Amino acid sequence: MRRLAQRVGVLALPLMLAACFGSDGGGSSMMNDAGANGPQPFPDNYRTEALAYMRTYLNNPVGVRDAGMADPVLRTVGGRPFYVACVRFTPRESDGSYRGPRERAIVYVNGRLDRILERGGDTCVGAVYAPFPELEKMTR
Repeated sequence: MRRLAQRVGVLALPLMLAACFGSDGGGSSMMNDAGANGPQPFPDNYRTEALAYMRTYLNNPVGVRDAGMADPVLRTVGGRPFYVACVRFTPRESDGSYRGPRERAIVYVNGRLDRILERGGDTCVGAVYAPFPELEKMTR
């Protein structure tokens, strides 16, 4: 009986590990929910949610320059369509200087901000940016 339990355990272990590694690497529980597979609703509060997230995302939210945001459009992320809004901004560095602008892709799942893609380049190709003055006016 004990030997049978060991064999079952040895056979079950690879299946459990395969389940762990079988995700698409989305990095978020919302990205893997069954509700994320259906048609995505437009994120009505995308600017407000993006601003709130950027306040915590940036080490120093004061002094951001050249901020712009593109309206969300459906893009394929992880093999599935999600609304993505692109943000471009130049943050103030810790030494007070400014380097080049940064571009981030914000992914919305089920109408809510899910995550930011650090490398928004490919995802944000062709994005049409409008001024995002709220990002430039942030305080601590």
